[in-house]
Amino acid sequence: MRIVVFGAGGPTGRQLVEQALDAGHEVTAVTRRPQLFTARDGLTVADADATDADAVERVVAGSDAVVSALGVPPGRKPVTLYSTAATHILRAMERHGVKRLIVVSSSVLDPDWRPSGAFFFNHVLDPYVNRVIARTAHVDMRRMEALIRARGLDWTIARPSGLFDHPQPTRALVAEDSADGVFTARADLAASMLRELSEGRYVRRAMGVVTHEVKPSIPRLIWNEAVKRK
Repeated sequence: MRIVVFGAGGPTGRQLVEQALDAGHEVTAVTRRPQLFTARDGLTVADADATDADAVERVVAGSDAVVSALGVPPGRKPVTLYSTAATHILRAMERHGVKRLIVVSSSVLDPDWRPSGAFFFNHVLDPYVNRVIARTAHVDMRRMEALIRARGLDWTIARPSGLFDHPQPTRALVAEDSADGVFTARADLAASMLRELSEGRYVRRAMGVVTHEVKPSIPRLIWNEAVKRK
Protein backbone atom coordinates (compact mmCIF):
# COMPACT_ATOMS: atom_id res chain seq x y z
CA MET A 1 0.00 0.00 0.00
CA ARG A 2 1.21 3.52 -0.80
CA ILE A 3 0.69 5.57 2.35
CA VAL A 4 1.17 9.31 2.82
CA VAL A 5 1.98 10.25 6.43
CA PHE A 6 1.44 13.88 7.44
CA GLY A 7 3.22 14.96 10.59
CA ALA A 8 5.86 12.34 9.87
CA GLY A 9 8.52 14.26 11.76
CA GLY A 10 6.59 14.17 15.04
CA PRO A 11 6.88 11.38 17.62
CA THR A 12 3.74 9.55 16.48
CA GLY A 13 4.51 10.18 12.82
CA ARG A 14 7.95 8.60 13.12
CA GLN A 15 6.39 5.50 14.67
CA LEU A 16 3.91 5.33 11.79
CA VAL A 17 6.64 5.64 9.18
CA GLU A 18 8.90 3.02 10.73
CA GLN A 19 6.13 0.51 11.39
CA ALA A 20 4.63 0.97 7.93
CA LEU A 21 8.00 0.43 6.25
CA ASP A 22 8.65 -2.64 8.42
CA ALA A 23 5.30 -4.01 7.22
CA GLY A 24 6.32 -3.59 3.58
CA HIS A 25 4.30 -0.48 2.69
CA GLU A 26 5.58 2.34 0.50
CA VAL A 27 5.60 5.52 2.56
CA THR A 28 5.76 9.20 1.71
CA ALA A 29 6.81 10.98 4.90
CA VAL A 30 5.54 14.58 4.81
CA THR A 31 7.51 16.81 7.16
CA ARG A 32 9.11 20.21 7.50
CA ARG A 33 12.14 18.45 9.03
CA PRO A 34 13.37 16.05 6.32
CA GLN A 35 16.77 15.82 8.04
CA LEU A 36 15.18 13.51 10.62
CA PHE A 37 15.01 10.68 8.09
CA THR A 38 17.69 8.51 6.52
CA ALA A 39 17.32 6.77 3.17
CA ARG A 40 15.48 3.47 3.29
CA ASP A 41 13.79 1.19 0.75
CA GLY A 42 10.17 2.19 0.27
CA LEU A 43 10.59 5.64 1.82
CA THR A 44 10.09 8.98 0.09
CA VAL A 45 10.58 12.10 2.18
CA ALA A 46 8.59 15.17 1.13
CA ASP A 47 9.67 18.53 2.54
CA ALA A 48 6.20 20.06 2.65
CA ASP A 49 3.84 22.00 4.88
CA ALA A 50 0.37 20.55 5.54
CA THR A 51 -1.09 24.07 5.54
CA ASP A 52 0.09 24.62 1.93
CA ALA A 53 -2.72 23.43 -0.35
CA ASP A 54 -0.50 22.99 -3.42
CA ALA A 55 2.09 21.00 -1.49
CA VAL A 56 -0.60 18.75 -0.02
CA GLU A 57 -2.04 18.05 -3.44
CA ARG A 58 1.36 17.06 -4.82
CA VAL A 59 2.07 14.48 -2.12
CA VAL A 60 -1.45 13.00 -2.01
CA ALA A 61 -1.57 12.30 -5.75
CA GLY A 62 -0.99 8.63 -6.52
CA SER A 63 -1.41 7.34 -2.96
CA ASP A 64 -3.71 4.58 -1.67
CA ALA A 65 -4.25 6.03 1.81
CA VAL A 66 -3.53 9.14 3.82
CA VAL A 67 -2.64 9.12 7.51
CA SER A 68 -2.32 12.29 9.57
CA ALA A 69 -0.40 12.44 12.84
CA LEU A 70 -0.23 16.22 12.91
CA GLY A 71 -0.09 17.78 16.34
CA VAL A 72 0.82 20.87 18.33
CA PRO A 73 2.40 21.24 21.79
CA PRO A 74 0.08 22.17 24.68
CA GLY A 75 -0.58 25.91 24.90
CA ARG A 76 -3.29 28.52 25.08
CA LYS A 77 -2.65 30.20 21.73
CA PRO A 78 -5.31 29.78 19.01
CA VAL A 79 -4.82 26.62 16.95
CA THR A 80 -5.85 26.14 13.32
CA LEU A 81 -3.43 23.45 12.15
CA TYR A 82 -5.85 20.53 12.39
CA SER A 83 -8.73 22.11 10.52
CA THR A 84 -6.56 23.87 7.91
CA ALA A 85 -4.60 20.72 7.10
CA ALA A 86 -7.79 18.64 7.03
CA THR A 87 -9.37 21.05 4.55
CA HIS A 88 -6.41 20.72 2.16
CA ILE A 89 -6.06 16.96 2.63
CA LEU A 90 -9.75 16.28 2.03
CA ARG A 91 -9.83 18.38 -1.13
CA ALA A 92 -6.67 16.74 -2.48
CA MET A 93 -8.01 13.25 -1.74
CA GLU A 94 -11.30 13.96 -3.48
CA ARG A 95 -9.51 15.48 -6.46
CA HIS A 96 -7.22 12.47 -6.88
CA GLY A 97 -9.73 9.75 -5.98
CA VAL A 98 -8.00 8.64 -2.77
CA LYS A 99 -10.64 7.24 -0.40
CA ARG A 100 -8.92 6.01 2.78
CA LEU A 101 -8.06 8.47 5.55
CA ILE A 102 -7.02 8.02 9.20
CA VAL A 103 -6.33 11.04 11.41
CA VAL A 104 -5.19 11.42 15.03
CA SER A 105 -7.59 13.29 17.30
CA SER A 106 -8.11 12.83 21.07
CA SER A 107 -10.25 10.86 23.53
CA VAL A 108 -11.17 14.23 25.06
CA LEU A 109 -13.52 14.80 22.14
CA ASP A 110 -15.78 11.99 23.34
CA PRO A 111 -18.02 13.69 25.96
CA ASP A 112 -18.57 10.30 27.65
CA TRP A 113 -14.86 9.55 28.10
CA ARG A 114 -14.06 9.23 31.80
CA PRO A 115 -11.41 6.57 32.54
CA SER A 116 -12.51 4.23 35.32
CA GLY A 117 -10.50 4.14 38.54
CA ALA A 118 -8.76 7.43 37.73
CA PHE A 119 -10.15 9.88 40.30
CA PHE A 120 -7.13 12.23 40.31
CA PHE A 121 -7.01 12.35 36.53
CA ASN A 122 -10.75 12.86 36.09
CA HIS A 123 -11.11 15.54 38.75
CA VAL A 124 -7.74 17.32 38.76
CA LEU A 125 -5.55 16.70 35.71
CA ASP A 126 -8.24 16.45 33.03
CA PRO A 127 -10.13 19.64 33.98
CA TYR A 128 -6.91 21.65 34.04
CA VAL A 129 -4.68 20.11 31.36
CA ASN A 130 -7.25 19.06 28.76
CA ARG A 131 -9.98 21.61 29.36
CA VAL A 132 -7.75 24.65 29.98
CA ILE A 133 -4.14 24.33 28.77
CA ALA A 134 -4.94 22.27 25.67
CA ARG A 135 -8.42 23.69 25.08
CA THR A 136 -7.60 25.57 21.88
CA ALA A 137 -6.08 22.45 20.31
CA HIS A 138 -9.17 20.43 21.15
CA VAL A 139 -11.44 23.15 19.76
CA ASP A 140 -9.63 22.88 16.43
CA MET A 141 -9.69 19.07 16.59
CA ARG A 142 -13.48 19.35 16.80
CA ARG A 143 -13.46 21.48 13.66
CA MET A 144 -11.25 18.87 11.98
CA GLU A 145 -13.54 16.01 12.98
CA ALA A 146 -16.61 17.88 11.70
CA LEU A 147 -14.94 18.52 8.34
CA ILE A 148 -14.01 14.87 7.97
CA ARG A 149 -17.41 13.52 8.99
CA ALA A 150 -19.11 15.75 6.41
CA ARG A 151 -17.23 14.12 3.53
CA GLY A 152 -17.90 10.81 1.80
CA LEU A 153 -14.43 9.36 2.25
CA ASP A 154 -13.60 6.13 4.08
CA TRP A 155 -12.30 7.90 7.16
CA THR A 156 -11.35 6.74 10.64
CA ILE A 157 -10.67 9.12 13.53
CA ALA A 158 -8.09 7.69 15.96
CA ARG A 159 -8.53 8.94 19.52
CA PRO A 160 -5.66 8.25 21.90
CA SER A 161 -5.55 9.24 25.54
CA GLY A 162 -2.44 10.84 27.09
CA LEU A 163 0.40 10.08 24.70
CA PHE A 164 3.78 8.80 25.82
CA ASP A 165 6.81 7.15 24.23
CA HIS A 166 7.39 3.39 24.40
CA PRO A 167 9.79 1.48 22.13
CA GLN A 168 7.42 -1.17 20.78
CA PRO A 169 3.69 -1.88 20.47
CA THR A 170 1.81 -3.75 23.20
CA ARG A 171 -1.63 -5.37 23.22
CA ALA A 172 -3.54 -2.11 23.27
CA LEU A 173 -7.25 -1.75 23.96
CA VAL A 174 -9.19 -0.47 20.94
CA ALA A 175 -12.86 0.53 21.14
CA GLU A 176 -15.39 2.65 19.28
CA ASP A 177 -15.39 6.39 20.09
CA SER A 178 -12.91 6.16 23.00
CA ALA A 179 -11.24 3.45 25.07
CA ASP A 180 -11.21 3.16 28.86
CA GLY A 181 -7.83 4.35 30.04
CA VAL A 182 -5.64 7.36 30.74
CA PHE A 183 -2.56 6.74 28.59
CA THR A 184 -1.66 5.65 25.06
CA ALA A 185 1.81 4.65 23.87
CA ARG A 186 2.60 6.19 20.51
CA ALA A 187 3.81 2.78 19.31
CA ASP A 188 0.35 1.37 20.10
CA LEU A 189 -1.41 4.27 18.41
CA ALA A 190 0.64 3.80 15.24
CA ALA A 191 0.18 0.03 15.24
CA SER A 192 -3.58 0.37 15.72
CA MET A 193 -3.85 2.89 12.89
CA LEU A 194 -1.90 0.68 10.49
CA ARG A 195 -3.96 -2.36 11.50
CA GLU A 196 -7.11 -0.36 10.81
CA LEU A 197 -5.83 0.42 7.30
CA SER A 198 -5.80 -3.31 6.62
CA GLU A 199 -8.87 -4.45 8.57
CA GLY A 200 -11.29 -1.52 8.18
CA ARG A 201 -13.19 -2.22 11.42
CA TYR A 202 -13.81 1.46 12.17
CA VAL A 203 -14.56 2.96 8.76
CA ARG A 204 -16.53 6.21 9.20
CA ARG A 205 -16.25 5.86 12.96
CA ALA A 206 -13.97 7.04 15.74
CA MET A 207 -11.54 4.55 17.27
CA GLY A 208 -10.19 4.90 20.81
CA VAL A 209 -6.75 3.46 21.58
CA VAL A 210 -5.44 2.93 25.13
CA THR A 211 -2.34 1.21 26.54
CA HIS A 212 -2.75 -1.02 29.59
CA GLU A 213 0.35 -3.20 29.73
CA VAL A 214 2.81 -0.38 30.48
CA LYS A 215 2.39 2.98 32.22
CA PRO A 216 4.52 6.11 31.92
CA SER A 217 6.26 7.93 34.74
CA ILE A 218 3.99 10.94 35.41
CA PRO A 219 6.84 13.42 36.15
CA ARG A 220 8.70 12.28 33.03
CA LEU A 221 5.51 12.45 30.97
CA ILE A 222 4.83 16.03 32.07
CA TRP A 223 8.42 17.01 31.31
CA ASN A 224 8.49 15.36 27.88
CA GLU A 225 5.05 16.46 26.71
CA ALA A 226 4.48 19.84 28.35
CA VAL A 227 8.00 21.23 28.68
CA LYS A 228 10.54 19.52 26.46
CA ARG A 229 8.38 19.52 23.30
CA LYS A 230 7.65 23.26 23.44
